[in-house]
Amino acid sequence: MIELLMYLAIIVACSWIVWKGGSLLEESSEKLAEYYELPPLVQGTIIAAIGSSFPELAATVLSTSIHGKFDLGVSAIVGSAIFNILVIPGISGVIVKKMPTDIMLIYKDAQYYIISVCILMIAFALAVIYFPTVEVGTEAYQTGVMTRWIAIIPIAFYGLYLFIQSMETRDFRRNLERKEILGVEKDKIKVGKEWFKLTISLVLIIGSVEGLVSGAIFLGEFFNVPDFIWGVTIVAGATSIPDAVVSIKIARKFQGSVSLGNVLGSNIFDLLVAVPVGVLIAGTAVVNFTVAAPLMLFLGLITIVLFIFLRTNLHLLRWEGMVLLALYLLFVIWMVLETLGVTSFVIQQ
Repeated sequence: MIELLMYLAIIVACSWIVWKGGSLLEESSEKLAEYYELPPLVQGTIIAAIGSSFPELAATVLSTSIHGKFDLGVSAIVGSAIFNILVIPGISGVIVKKMPTDIMLIYKDAQYYIISVCILMIAFALAVIYFPTVEVGTEAYQTGVMTRWIAIIPIAFYGLYLFIQSMETRDFRRNLERKEILGVEKDKIKVGKEWFKLTISLVLIIGSVEGLVSGAIFLGEFFNVPDFIWGVTIVAGATSIPDAVVSIKIARKFQGSVSLGNVLGSNIFDLLVAVPVGVLIAGTAVVNFTVAAPLMLFLGLITIVLFIFLRTNLHLLRWEGMVLLALYLLFVIWMVLETLGVTSFVIQQ
């Protein structure tokens, strides 16, 4: 019991450090984006998104390379993506009441995110089809080995996404008419100091995420529950704190497109980069398709729900935000039922 309390304290402390590190990272990345004259939407979908997604990347890398638990890292990524899609826009919509967006975000970033979900699902399927495997005690599961060659596929699609955003940055700079004003603002930014703050924030996040991963593994062993249950809930929620902080703060400034851009860009990075990077580092990783498939299907469905909400009025209304929060509550209840053995869509009995 003492060990359980100790690990619970570690999880709480590490969650707080992730939040502080994420806030520091968000502040420095925003100033660096201003210094390098990036358009607002690119700031949200690339700079802020990658910065606030670093905890998820660290979770995948650490769980795979140090603990040899790729499923835990993947579940944290998928759980974080579900949290980002439902909770962050949900809270933002409730607070702002009518959060605006724009057609560019919907038809470029939102649709590319839906493609990202499909690409990762295809990568998992390729692992099971071409490199099937059966581990001891997992005969009821469909598993396969994800190789580096398969992992390159989603990363290549992220490269395409970066190319699209770079074209937008180029067009933004060509049309920029306030170069003298921006020059004055750039003089006020100490770029060396901001890069130093960015580095410190990354170190804090890596250390705290390792504590979260270790805590999730202990809870799984202590309660005799699969690691991915804790990954998709506890680790996912804790590592999503920077995303929530960044997006909600931006939404309160009535910059709905930038806020949602951060959410979508963060999830695109998580799915196309954070997951395969763990494979690239480890060389190979076993994918449990029986676990991944229903979670990815749920992620795809809620993404379509968000897309419909955004496209209908080009605003996220308060009642739509409440629907998103209700869907996340249903997801948590579903995970509890899986743990108790009431349902068996993810955990095969």
